[in-house]
Amino acid sequence: MTGIESNSGFLALALPFLAAALAPVLTRILKQHSCWVLALAPALAFVIFLGALPEVAAGRVFLFGLDWIPSFDVRFSFRLDGLSSTFALLITGIGTLIILYSGGYLAGHRDQGRFLSFMLMFMGAMLGLVMSDDLMTLIVYWELTSITSFLLIGFDHERGAARRGAIQALVITGGGGLALMAGLIAIRELTGLTSLSDILAAGDALRDSTFYVPILILVLAGAFTKSAQMPFHVWLPNAMEAPTPVSAYLHSATMVKAGVYLLLRLHPALGETALWTTILPLFGSVTLVVGALLAVRATDIKITLAYTTVASLGLLVMLIGVGTETAIISAVLYLIAHSLFKGGLFMVAGSVDHGAHTREIDHLGGLGRAMPITFAAALLCALSMGGVTPFVGFLAKEEIYHALEYGDPYHVALICAAIAGNALMFAAAFIVALKPFIGRMPETIHHPHEGTLTIWIGPLVLGVLGLVGGLLYGVYHALFSSPMASAAVGEPVAIEIGWIPHLNLAFALSLATVALGAAIYLLSDRLRAGLSAFLAAIGWGPDKGFDQAMRGLIRGAFAITHFLQSGRLDYYMTATVAVMTAALFGAMFYTGGWPAMPAFPQVRYYEWMVLALLLCGIFAVVVAKNRLTAIVSLGIQGFAVALIFMLMGAPDLSFTQFMVETLSVVILALAITRLKLSPTDHRPTREKLPDAALAAAAGAGFGLFLLAVVQRPFDSLLSDFFEQYSYTIAHGRNIVNVILVDFRGIDTMGEIAVVMTTGLGVLALIRIQVGRRNRRIIDPMETTP
Repeated sequence: MTGIESNSGFLALALPFLAAALAPVLTRILKQHSCWVLALAPALAFVIFLGALPEVAAGRVFLFGLDWIPSFDVRFSFRLDGLSSTFALLITGIGTLIILYSGGYLAGHRDQGRFLSFMLMFMGAMLGLVMSDDLMTLIVYWELTSITSFLLIGFDHERGAARRGAIQALVITGGGGLALMAGLIAIRELTGLTSLSDILAAGDALRDSTFYVPILILVLAGAFTKSAQMPFHVWLPNAMEAPTPVSAYLHSATMVKAGVYLLLRLHPALGETALWTTILPLFGSVTLVVGALLAVRATDIKITLAYTTVASLGLLVMLIGVGTETAIISAVLYLIAHSLFKGGLFMVAGSVDHGAHTREIDHLGGLGRAMPITFAAALLCALSMGGVTPFVGFLAKEEIYHALEYGDPYHVALICAAIAGNALMFAAAFIVALKPFIGRMPETIHHPHEGTLTIWIGPLVLGVLGLVGGLLYGVYHALFSSPMASAAVGEPVAIEIGWIPHLNLAFALSLATVALGAAIYLLSDRLRAGLSAFLAAIGWGPDKGFDQAMRGLIRGAFAITHFLQSGRLDYYMTATVAVMTAALFGAMFYTGGWPAMPAFPQVRYYEWMVLALLLCGIFAVVVAKNRLTAIVSLGIQGFAVALIFMLMGAPDLSFTQFMVETLSVVILALAITRLKLSPTDHRPTREKLPDAALAAAAGAGFGLFLLAVVQRPFDSLLSDFFEQYSYTIAHGRNIVNVILVDFRGIDTMGEIAVVMTTGLGVLALIRIQVGRRNRRIIDPMETTP
C-alpha cells in the first residue's frame, strides 16, 4: 500500500490496540453497553480490509511498512495478499461479533473492562501476525499472541485450573515460539532473506539450502505447538478454562490457526519435499483421528468442541503436507468453513451455559423450546461442520476427498483417516447441536432462557454465512477461497466446486462419512464409555506428562540453583575470579598470543618506588590479623594509584582518587568498628594456598593483558572526538568532567545510585548492631513513668 492506502493499513492494524487502551474507561462509564462502542474498532478494520478485497482478489499484493532498525535491515513491514486478507477479514469480522458477545456474556462482571482490553489486544496481535512481512515483525506478533492468550486463559486467575491452563499454554506455545524464532533467524542469517516476500520470491532457495532440515524442524516446532498437533495438543482443551468468548475466538479465527497460517504461507518455499510430505501428514492424521475420538468421549460441550478443533487442525496440517494444488484448495476451503461453524458452535455452548447454567451434555435436554434462536444457530453450524450440502462445509469435505482419491497406499491411509475423523466430527457436531435442545428437559434445569441480542446474534450470523457462502459459491470462491489458495500455492488458482453434488467417488465417500457419523451419534454413549475405560486403563497421557515434565524442571532448577548459589560469598568470589582468569589465558591461547610475552616497559626509579608501595600494601592486607587492619592497609593500593595519576600528569584524577580512597577507608573502618567484625581468616595454610595461587594467576593474567593492550598502536579516535565536541556540544573545557557528566551522564547517575544504596545498607547494618547493643532487659515489675 502507498499513500492513503498505507495509512489505512496502519490504521486497521492499530484500531484493536487503540480500543484495548480505551476499554477499561469505557466499560466503567457504559458498563456492558461499552461493547457496542468497542466493536466499532474491529468493524472499521473489517471495512478497510473489505475495501481492498476486489484488488486482492484480482491478484494484487499490497506491501507497506516503515524502517524499524535500518542498520540491521529490519523493517516494520506488512503484506496483504489473498492469504492474509482472508485471515484479516475472519479476525476482524468474527472479532466484532465476539466483542458484542462478550458484552452480553460478561454483563455485570467486575473485570469486564480488563477482559475486553485483553481480547482486543489479542485481536491486534493476531492481525499483525497474519499480515507481517518482515521476519522480525512476525516474531514480535507471534510472541504477543502467546502473551495475550496467557492473559485471557488465566483471566479467572483465582481458580487453580485457570492458572494451570494459562501456564501450560504459555509454556508449550512459548517454547514453540522460541524454536520458530531460531528458525526464522537461521533463514535470515544463512540465506540473507529478511522478509516473507523475499522468501516467496526466492523459489527453491530454502529447499536447496544445506540447512533445510534444521530450518524445517524449527519452523514445524513453532507451527505444531501453536496449532496443537499431537503431542502438543494438551494446552488447547485446558484453555477451555477461559471464558467462552475467548474459546470461541481462540478456536475460530485466531491463535490456533496461526500455525496453519504459517504452514500455508511457507508452503511455496518449504513444501513439496520428502520430509514435508511425510512429517505433516503423519502428525496431522494422528491428530485428526485421536482428537476426534476424544471429542466424542468428552461430556462437556466446550471440551467436545475443543477436541474437534484439535482434530480439524490435524486435518488441515495433513492436507497442507500432501501439498498438491487440490489438497491446498481443500485446506483453504475447510479453514474458512471451520472458522464460521466453530465460532458459532462455541458461542452456542456459551449461550447454553448462560441459559441453563451447565454444559454437561448428560444433564441437558429440551432447551429448543426455551432457546429457539440458539437452537437454529446450532443446527446451521452443525450442518456445515457435518459437511451437509449446501453449506460451505460440504464444499470443503468434497474437495478433501478429491485431493486424496488416489489408489496408492499413502493416499489410501490418509483417506481412511479423513473419513474416520470427519465421521467422528459429524457425530460430535450433532451431539452439541441436538442433544441439549431435543428430548425432555431435566428437572435440574430451572427457567432456561434465550440470551440477549448480543449473545445470540453472533452464532446466528456465522451459521447463516455458512449457508450463504455455499449457495453463492461463485462469489465466495472469487473473493475469498481462490485468492487465499493462490497465495498458498504460489500461483493463480481458480476454485469451481459448488453445492450441487456430482455422482463421483468423492460424493460416495461423503455419503459414507455421513452414514458412519450418524451411526457414531446413535452409539455415542457406548463409544464414550468404551473410550473412557480404555484411557483409564492406560492411566497416562500427554497432559499428565506435562505436569511430570514441569515438576522435573522445577526440581532440576532447584538442584542446579542450590549447587551454584550455595550462599557462600567465598565460593562466588572464587568462581568469578576463576572464570575471569580462564577467559584471560584462554584468549591468549586462542589468539596465538601465548607463549609470546609482551615486552616489559621501561620503569623509572620513582615508579619502582610506587610499585614497591603497592606490594607492601598487598603484603599488609594478606598478613593482617583483623579486618580493620586489612581495610586500612587496602587503602595503600588506592593511594598508590593516585600517585600514578599524579606522575602521569592528571592531578584532578589524582585528587579525586585520594578523596575517594580516604572516604572509603574511613566509612568502612567506621562500619567494621561498629559491627565488631574483627576476626579474619582462620583457615589452615593448605586451604589458603589454592586461593593464593588463583589470585596470583588472576593478577598475572590481567597484568599480561594490560601490557599487551598498552603496547598496541594508540588509537586516538575517541580522544579526538571528545576533544572536538566537549566544548562545542557540552560547553565544558574539562574533558574528563564532560565525559562523566554529559556523555555518560546516565552511567554516572547509575554509579551514584549504587553508592547511595550501599551507604544505606551500611547505615542499616550499623543501626541494627547498635540497637542490639543498647537493648536491655526490662523488668516486668518496672512501671513506665
